[in-house]
Amino acid sequence: MEKNTLANTAQARKRVRQSEKARTRNAAQKSNFRTSIKKVLKSLSDKNKDQSNANFKEAMSIMDKLVIKGLIHKNKAARQKSSLNKKIQGLS
Repeated sequence: MEKNTLANTAQARKRVRQSEKARTRNAAQKSNFRTSIKKVLKSLSDKNKDQSNANFKEAMSIMDKLVIKGLIHKNKAARQKSSLNKKIQGLS
């Protein structure tokens, strides 16, 4: 916890600690989300359909979990899934 926060009460100081923990956790999960999409795109550029499908399945799972947790909007997840699926279908 930083020494120069504006939190004066014990409750406010606790909320600062909790928000910092949540911020780092959320950042890690969003980074994992972006990495999973990059894995799909990499396997697509290698023209490996089996690997693309496996990576896509993993990415879909990650996206769905983030939507449930409220870290990304459901429409963003749907747009990403649709876009990646179109690219995979166009691979064959």
